Amino acid sequence: MSGMTRREAVRMTAAAWVYASLTAAGPAARGQAGSEAPGPDALEFDVTSVKPSGPGGRWSSGIDTMPGRIEGNRVTLKRCIMQAYAVGPHQVLGGPEWMATERWRIEARATRPVEDDAVLMKMLQALLADRFQLAIHRETRTLPAYVLEVGRNGPKMARADGVDDDTDMDGWRGALTLTAKKTDMNSLAEALEGRLDRPVVNRTGLAGGYNFTLHWSPANGQVEDDDDAEDVSIFTAVAEQLGLRLKAAKEPVEVLVVDRAERPAAN
Repeated sequence: MSGMTRREAVRMTAAAWVYASLTAAGPAARGQAGSEAPGPDALEFDVTSVKPSGPGGRWSSGIDTMPGRIEGNRVTLKRCIMQAYAVGPHQVLGGPEWMATERWRIEARATRPVEDDAVLMKMLQALLADRFQLAIHRETRTLPAYVLEVGRNGPKMARADGVDDDTDMDGWRGALTLTAKKTDMNSLAEALEGRLDRPVVNRTGLAGGYNFTLHWSPANGQVEDDDDAEDVSIFTAVAEQLGLRLKAAKEPVEVLVVDRAERPAAN
């Protein structure tokens, strides 16, 4: 498994971020009406189980992928859509209110050990269409967003070479640390989006992967007994630690509009 979109969604708490790219795969043209569904030749899971999930207390929420398997723990349908179609929280529009509140335990298994996460996400799309009767279409809308750009003095990140890509998030006592290895700027934009109130569009023009660590405190967060922690906002951290900046703007953003969603039948 590679990249943040498959790692971070596994063991983060429900209050942690979700992040996703604007390059979601799919046959529907942008702005085209009509619901989108997996093609007839799409692989499907052989065994699926979808059950309501209880409050769960401190237990984490997320989706874990393994060869030929997906396990969702206390996930909402909206979270599943974000994962399956690789979009951020601000790119899923419409649908019933329960999509973002009711939580589910999802287990799905295929007879063949599919290891490609992109294929597994296509299979998850088919599962959502089957079990939740999910129907969506894509549109491009101009929305308030943040543009990720290179700062005045240039980037401060080190170019990566010869290491596996990996992006991981840790939180402790109100502070958050993003550790990245061979991570591109699209992935960074995805990560930042999950912690902000708007989509993030990558306009850095930087190609390839970078190694960096980004450390900040959420709004009103308190950092205690941590000499290495910097009590700074995400905007200040991006500027001072990475040499980039986040600028507010209105940008065309691809969104998924939910045409239909139903609670799954018991199994």
